Amino acid sequence: MQAKRSRFLTVMLTLGLAFFYVPMILLVVYSFNYSKIVPVWGGWSLRWYKELFESREVWSAVSLSLQIAVVNATFATILGSLAGLAMVRFGRFKGRTLFGGMIVAPLVMPEVITGLSLLVFFITLNQLFGWPSERGFATITIAHITFSMAYVAVTIQARLTGMGQDLEEAAADLGAKPFKVLTAITLPRLTPALISGWLLAFTLSLDDLVIASFVTGPGANTLPILIFSRIRVGLRPDINALATMIILVIALCVAVAAILMFRQQRADQRDRKMAEGEEH
Repeated sequence: MQAKRSRFLTVMLTLGLAFFYVPMILLVVYSFNYSKIVPVWGGWSLRWYKELFESREVWSAVSLSLQIAVVNATFATILGSLAGLAMVRFGRFKGRTLFGGMIVAPLVMPEVITGLSLLVFFITLNQLFGWPSERGFATITIAHITFSMAYVAVTIQARLTGMGQDLEEAAADLGAKPFKVLTAITLPRLTPALISGWLLAFTLSLDDLVIASFVTGPGANTLPILIFSRIRVGLRPDINALATMIILVIALCVAVAAILMFRQQRADQRDRKMAEGEEH
Protein backbone atom coordinates (compact mmCIF):
# COMPACT_ATOMS: atom_id res chain seq x y z
CA MET A 1 0.00 0.00 0.00
CA GLN A 2 2.80 2.36 0.92
CA ALA A 3 4.66 1.52 -2.31
CA LYS A 4 1.57 2.33 -4.38
CA ARG A 5 1.12 5.62 -2.56
CA SER A 6 4.77 6.49 -3.12
CA ARG A 7 4.50 5.62 -6.82
CA PHE A 8 1.34 7.72 -7.15
CA LEU A 9 2.99 10.73 -5.52
CA THR A 10 6.04 10.36 -7.78
CA VAL A 11 3.88 10.24 -10.90
CA MET A 12 1.81 13.27 -9.83
CA LEU A 13 4.95 15.23 -8.94
CA THR A 14 6.49 14.39 -12.32
CA LEU A 15 3.34 15.44 -14.17
CA GLY A 16 3.15 18.67 -12.20
CA LEU A 17 6.77 19.58 -12.88
CA ALA A 18 6.40 18.65 -16.55
CA PHE A 19 3.28 20.81 -16.87
CA PHE A 20 5.22 23.75 -15.44
CA TYR A 21 8.63 23.34 -17.10
CA VAL A 22 7.92 21.78 -20.51
CA PRO A 23 6.35 25.01 -21.88
CA MET A 24 9.43 26.94 -20.74
CA ILE A 25 11.72 24.43 -22.42
CA LEU A 26 9.72 24.71 -25.65
CA LEU A 27 9.90 28.50 -25.46
CA VAL A 28 13.69 28.35 -25.11
CA VAL A 29 13.98 25.91 -28.03
CA TYR A 30 11.77 27.99 -30.31
CA SER A 31 13.77 31.12 -29.50
CA PHE A 32 16.44 29.55 -31.76
CA ASN A 33 13.93 28.88 -34.54
CA TYR A 34 14.73 30.53 -37.88
CA SER A 35 11.11 30.58 -39.06
CA LYS A 36 9.09 33.79 -38.70
CA ILE A 37 6.02 31.75 -37.75
CA VAL A 38 6.42 30.75 -34.12
CA PRO A 39 5.05 27.14 -34.17
CA VAL A 40 6.74 26.21 -37.49
CA TRP A 41 10.28 24.91 -37.11
CA GLY A 42 12.68 26.35 -39.68
CA GLY A 43 16.05 25.24 -38.34
CA TRP A 44 18.45 26.48 -35.68
CA SER A 45 19.36 30.16 -35.84
CA LEU A 46 20.28 33.21 -33.71
CA ARG A 47 18.25 35.41 -36.05
CA TRP A 48 15.73 36.55 -33.44
CA TYR A 49 18.35 37.33 -30.83
CA LYS A 50 19.96 39.67 -33.35
CA GLU A 51 16.62 41.33 -34.14
CA LEU A 52 15.88 41.57 -30.43
CA PHE A 53 19.00 43.59 -29.73
CA GLU A 54 18.13 45.90 -32.62
CA SER A 55 14.54 46.56 -31.45
CA ARG A 56 14.28 49.95 -29.74
CA GLU A 57 10.64 49.37 -28.81
CA VAL A 58 11.39 46.18 -26.90
CA TRP A 59 14.40 47.55 -25.04
CA SER A 60 12.51 50.73 -24.15
CA ALA A 61 9.83 48.55 -22.55
CA VAL A 62 12.47 46.38 -20.86
CA SER A 63 14.25 49.46 -19.49
CA LEU A 64 11.03 50.95 -18.09
CA SER A 65 9.98 47.63 -16.54
CA LEU A 66 13.38 47.10 -14.91
CA GLN A 67 13.49 50.64 -13.51
CA ILE A 68 10.00 50.26 -12.06
CA ALA A 69 10.78 46.79 -10.70
CA VAL A 70 14.00 47.90 -8.95
CA VAL A 71 12.43 50.98 -7.32
CA ASN A 72 9.31 49.03 -6.39
CA ALA A 73 11.26 46.11 -4.90
CA THR A 74 13.47 48.43 -2.83
CA PHE A 75 10.66 50.49 -1.31
CA ALA A 76 8.35 47.47 -0.94
CA THR A 77 11.10 45.64 0.97
CA ILE A 78 11.66 48.60 3.31
CA LEU A 79 7.97 49.19 4.01
CA GLY A 80 7.11 45.49 4.14
CA SER A 81 9.96 44.81 6.58
CA LEU A 82 8.78 47.58 8.89
CA ALA A 83 5.23 46.19 8.74
CA GLY A 84 6.45 42.66 9.50
CA LEU A 85 8.55 43.89 12.44
CA ALA A 86 5.56 45.78 13.82
CA MET A 87 3.31 42.72 13.63
CA VAL A 88 5.78 40.30 15.29
CA ARG A 89 8.02 42.32 17.59
CA PHE A 90 5.72 45.10 18.86
CA GLY A 91 3.26 42.77 20.59
CA ARG A 92 -0.32 43.90 21.06
CA PHE A 93 -1.01 47.53 20.14
CA LYS A 94 -4.12 49.56 19.39
CA GLY A 95 -5.33 48.93 15.85
CA ARG A 96 -3.18 45.80 15.37
CA THR A 97 -6.07 43.76 13.95
CA LEU A 98 -6.97 46.50 11.47
CA PHE A 99 -3.31 46.94 10.53
CA GLY A 100 -2.90 43.20 9.94
CA GLY A 101 -6.04 43.15 7.81
CA MET A 102 -4.78 46.05 5.70
CA ILE A 103 -1.51 44.16 5.09
CA VAL A 104 -3.32 41.01 3.96
CA ALA A 105 -5.98 42.83 1.88
CA PRO A 106 -3.81 43.36 -1.25
CA LEU A 107 -3.09 39.62 -1.33
CA VAL A 108 -6.75 38.70 -1.79
CA MET A 109 -8.03 41.77 -3.62
CA PRO A 110 -8.71 41.14 -7.34
CA GLU A 111 -6.17 42.98 -9.48
CA VAL A 112 -8.94 44.57 -11.55
CA ILE A 113 -10.38 46.21 -8.43
CA THR A 114 -6.94 47.35 -7.27
CA GLY A 115 -6.08 48.81 -10.67
CA LEU A 116 -9.43 50.58 -11.04
CA SER A 117 -9.27 52.06 -7.54
CA LEU A 118 -5.74 53.35 -8.12
CA LEU A 119 -6.79 54.86 -11.46
CA VAL A 120 -9.62 56.76 -9.75
CA PHE A 121 -7.18 57.81 -7.00
CA PHE A 122 -4.64 59.25 -9.46
CA ILE A 123 -7.35 61.01 -11.46
CA THR A 124 -8.64 62.61 -8.23
CA LEU A 125 -5.13 63.72 -7.25
CA ASN A 126 -4.66 65.29 -10.66
CA GLN A 127 -7.91 67.24 -10.35
CA LEU A 128 -7.14 68.45 -6.83
CA PHE A 129 -3.38 69.09 -6.96
CA GLY A 130 -2.37 68.81 -10.62
CA TRP A 131 -0.27 65.71 -9.91
CA PRO A 132 0.38 63.40 -11.62
CA SER A 133 0.32 65.46 -14.79
CA GLU A 134 0.64 62.25 -16.78
CA ARG A 135 0.52 58.57 -15.90
CA GLY A 136 3.69 56.55 -16.40
CA PHE A 137 6.75 55.63 -14.34
CA ALA A 138 5.65 57.24 -11.08
CA THR A 139 2.06 56.00 -11.08
CA ILE A 140 3.01 52.44 -12.06
CA THR A 141 5.72 52.33 -9.38
CA ILE A 142 3.38 53.57 -6.64
CA ALA A 143 0.73 51.08 -7.73
CA HIS A 144 3.20 48.20 -7.62
CA ILE A 145 4.48 49.19 -4.18
CA THR A 146 0.95 49.10 -2.77
CA PHE A 147 0.56 45.38 -3.41
CA SER A 148 4.20 44.20 -3.42
CA MET A 149 4.85 45.36 0.15
CA ALA A 150 2.10 43.00 1.35
CA TYR A 151 3.99 39.98 0.01
CA VAL A 152 7.23 41.22 1.59
CA ALA A 153 5.49 41.81 4.93
CA VAL A 154 4.15 38.25 5.00
CA THR A 155 7.61 36.87 4.15
CA ILE A 156 9.33 38.91 6.88
CA GLN A 157 6.60 38.06 9.39
CA ALA A 158 7.04 34.34 8.77
CA ARG A 159 10.83 34.58 9.12
CA LEU A 160 10.64 36.57 12.37
CA THR A 161 8.15 34.13 13.85
CA GLY A 162 10.32 31.16 12.96
CA MET A 163 13.69 32.42 14.19
CA GLY A 164 12.59 33.38 17.72
CA GLN A 165 14.00 36.12 19.98
CA ASP A 166 16.64 34.23 21.99
CA LEU A 167 19.67 36.02 20.56
CA GLU A 168 17.94 39.40 20.65
CA GLU A 169 16.99 38.98 24.31
CA ALA A 170 20.51 37.82 25.16
CA ALA A 171 21.99 40.90 23.47
CA ALA A 172 19.55 43.15 25.34
CA ASP A 173 20.47 41.49 28.66
CA LEU A 174 24.13 42.25 27.92
CA GLY A 175 23.31 45.94 27.56
CA ALA A 176 22.80 46.38 23.82
CA LYS A 177 20.47 49.22 22.83
CA PRO A 178 17.34 48.38 20.77
CA PHE A 179 18.80 49.95 17.62
CA LYS A 180 22.03 47.98 18.09
CA VAL A 181 20.05 44.76 18.52
CA LEU A 182 18.11 45.54 15.35
CA THR A 183 21.17 46.26 13.21
CA ALA A 184 23.59 43.69 14.67
CA ILE A 185 21.27 40.75 15.41
CA THR A 186 17.85 41.02 13.77
CA LEU A 187 18.66 42.39 10.31
CA PRO A 188 21.60 40.01 9.60
CA ARG A 189 19.39 37.06 10.51
CA LEU A 190 16.66 38.49 8.29
CA THR A 191 18.98 38.69 5.28
CA PRO A 192 17.57 35.59 3.49
CA ALA A 193 13.99 36.81 3.96
CA LEU A 194 14.93 40.32 2.83
CA ILE A 195 16.53 38.94 -0.32
CA SER A 196 13.55 36.67 -0.95
CA GLY A 197 11.12 39.53 -0.40
CA TRP A 198 13.08 41.82 -2.71
CA LEU A 199 13.19 39.20 -5.46
CA LEU A 200 9.49 38.43 -5.01
CA ALA A 201 8.55 42.11 -5.25
CA PHE A 202 10.83 42.52 -8.27
CA THR A 203 9.25 39.55 -10.04
CA LEU A 204 5.69 40.64 -9.23
CA SER A 205 6.39 44.09 -10.65
CA LEU A 206 8.07 42.73 -13.77
CA ASP A 207 5.17 40.34 -14.33
CA ASP A 208 2.23 42.68 -13.68
CA LEU A 209 -0.10 43.43 -16.58
CA VAL A 210 -3.55 44.17 -15.17
CA ILE A 211 -2.73 46.90 -12.65
CA ALA A 212 -0.10 48.51 -14.90
CA SER A 213 -2.59 48.73 -17.78
CA PHE A 214 -4.91 50.80 -15.56
CA VAL A 215 -2.34 53.29 -14.24
CA THR A 216 -0.14 53.77 -17.31
CA GLY A 217 -0.51 56.33 -20.07
CA PRO A 218 0.48 56.82 -23.73
CA GLY A 219 4.15 56.12 -24.43
CA ALA A 220 4.76 54.29 -21.14
CA ASN A 221 4.54 50.63 -22.10
CA THR A 222 5.97 48.06 -19.72
CA LEU A 223 7.19 44.75 -21.06
CA PRO A 224 4.03 42.76 -20.18
CA ILE A 225 1.86 45.41 -21.84
CA LEU A 226 4.05 45.31 -24.95
CA ILE A 227 3.93 41.51 -25.14
CA PHE A 228 0.15 41.47 -24.65
CA SER A 229 -0.35 44.07 -27.38
CA ARG A 230 1.80 42.02 -29.76
CA ILE A 231 -0.10 38.84 -29.01
CA ARG A 232 -3.31 40.52 -30.11
CA VAL A 233 -1.87 41.27 -33.58
CA GLY A 234 0.45 38.26 -33.85
CA LEU A 235 3.39 37.22 -31.67
CA ARG A 236 6.88 37.57 -33.15
CA PRO A 237 9.66 35.08 -32.30
CA ASP A 238 11.94 37.80 -30.90
CA ILE A 239 9.72 37.76 -27.80
CA ASN A 240 10.75 34.11 -27.32
CA ALA A 241 14.38 35.22 -27.32
CA LEU A 242 13.64 37.94 -24.77
CA ALA A 243 11.73 35.50 -22.55
CA THR A 244 14.67 33.07 -22.69
CA MET A 245 17.03 35.78 -21.47
CA ILE A 246 14.64 36.68 -18.64
CA ILE A 247 14.39 33.02 -17.58
CA LEU A 248 18.19 32.77 -17.50
CA VAL A 249 18.60 35.91 -15.38
CA ILE A 250 15.85 34.90 -12.93
CA ALA A 251 17.31 31.40 -12.60
CA LEU A 252 20.70 32.88 -11.69
CA CYS A 253 19.10 35.23 -9.12
CA VAL A 254 17.16 32.37 -7.53
CA ALA A 255 20.33 30.27 -7.35
CA VAL A 256 22.24 33.08 -5.62
CA ALA A 257 19.35 33.66 -3.18
CA ALA A 258 19.19 29.93 -2.39
CA ILE A 259 22.92 29.83 -1.65
CA LEU A 260 22.67 32.85 0.67
CA MET A 261 19.67 31.37 2.49
CA PHE A 262 21.51 28.06 2.94
CA ARG A 263 24.57 29.81 4.36
CA GLN A 264 22.40 31.87 6.74
CA GLN A 265 20.64 28.74 7.99
CA ARG A 266 24.02 27.10 8.61
CA ALA A 267 25.12 30.20 10.53
CA ASP A 268 21.91 30.18 12.63
CA GLN A 269 22.42 26.52 13.50
CA ARG A 270 26.03 27.20 14.47
CA ASP A 271 25.00 30.13 16.69
CA ARG A 272 22.35 28.02 18.43
CA LYS A 273 24.83 25.22 19.10
CA MET A 274 27.32 27.71 20.53
CA ALA A 275 24.61 29.26 22.71
CA GLU A 276 23.51 25.82 23.97
CA GLY A 277 27.14 24.89 24.69
CA GLU A 278 27.66 28.03 26.76
CA GLU A 279 24.49 27.31 28.75
CA HIS A 280 25.73 23.84 29.64
